[in-house]
Amino acid sequence: MRKLWKNGVRRLLALVCTAALAACTAAGCSPSNDVTSGVGSTDFPVTVNDVTISQKPEGVAALSANLADVVLALNYELPLKVRTADCLQSDLDVLPVVEADDYASMSAAGATLALQDGTPTQEQQDAASQAGVTLLGIAPATSREDLTRLYAQVGAALNGGVTGYEKGEKTAGNVCITIDDVARVIPETSTPRVACYLTDASGGAVTGDQFASMLFESAGLTNAATDCTGGEFPLENLRLADPSYIFCPEGVKAQLEAADGYKDLTAVKEGRVYEMDPTWMTCQGRGIVQAVSFMAGTAYPELLESDNGTSSDGGDGDTSSSASSLPEGTPEGTLKFGDEGDDVLRLQYRLQELGYLFVNPTGLYAEGTEQSVKDFQLLNGMLVTGVADEETLALLFSDEAQPRN
Repeated sequence: MRKLWKNGVRRLLALVCTAALAACTAAGCSPSNDVTSGVGSTDFPVTVNDVTISQKPEGVAALSANLADVVLALNYELPLKVRTADCLQSDLDVLPVVEADDYASMSAAGATLALQDGTPTQEQQDAASQAGVTLLGIAPATSREDLTRLYAQVGAALNGGVTGYEKGEKTAGNVCITIDDVARVIPETSTPRVACYLTDASGGAVTGDQFASMLFESAGLTNAATDCTGGEFPLENLRLADPSYIFCPEGVKAQLEAADGYKDLTAVKEGRVYEMDPTWMTCQGRGIVQAVSFMAGTAYPELLESDNGTSSDGGDGDTSSSASSLPEGTPEGTLKFGDEGDDVLRLQYRLQELGYLFVNPTGLYAEGTEQSVKDFQLLNGMLVTGVADEETLALLFSDEAQPRN
């Protein structure tokens, strides 16, 4: 009898455990260290969008121009091994190009993780898994606030649920700070400056329901297509708005100048059509900053005018007292995130002198220095990269450097 009772208890416990496991599965219990809704408890393994990454990826395949741009903004480009043809960022030119479904080539190049926009199909996941590649889909940001989610997920996938996630949050914040710096220096005007971004001469445009539309406001502009949706800006609406400035991808300007209806627009007739790198308006990494700074500098050229050495305190530009405390000589070569040494210290002192650096000079090129370099490049009419290349250093240490007002 006792034996039968014990066997009955065991069967009952087994049934309870099985039922509990089934209930957990049905309820969609979250995998361990899931960062979908917040920072993880450890770096790896980490789960992003229901995909678990067991260890730090040895190599990464960029299957999305947007995600590649975010990786570059995070300074996590070193693990990148291959890219798809739409990843046009110049920093990635050295990477071999693969088809988005050629997981065998990705694996052969050393990629263990592939990043793509949106949610992969089960067929895609199975094909990638068979090649030894983990396929992770991460959706583009839908708003400025959603940038943090995008950056944190990419950071967590590449560098862990704590380290990478927190770096992503910080970097997204820095991107917003940079575009806010543009908005802060836009001159006040009583007349709105209306502009649009046309993707072609067939009605394609950045419309009000798209993420890139918010970049116009940061650049001190009004998007003429703000009331349109789905990337479609009918010609009759465009002619009615007749924007003062038209921005477009490289190669589209000639189309607009030749197309019926478009060539009669004021901006076209008066030569205010400006071509941009196409990734600037479609990518949410460095592209955001580039797009805002380019549009603002075009519509407000006074932002890029040098004050010919006049100091920010209204004096005659004599900074010999401050300069005498700085190490002599301009650093040579290129300085970037992660560099350390006396050249970085010289850079930091010069940024501090001009009013750009708000952290203590330490000789380490960290987030604060990178942000300061971006702001300097922005307000001096340069390509905004956060990298102190030779051109940036030459201007920074010259009398033509624009102080931060």
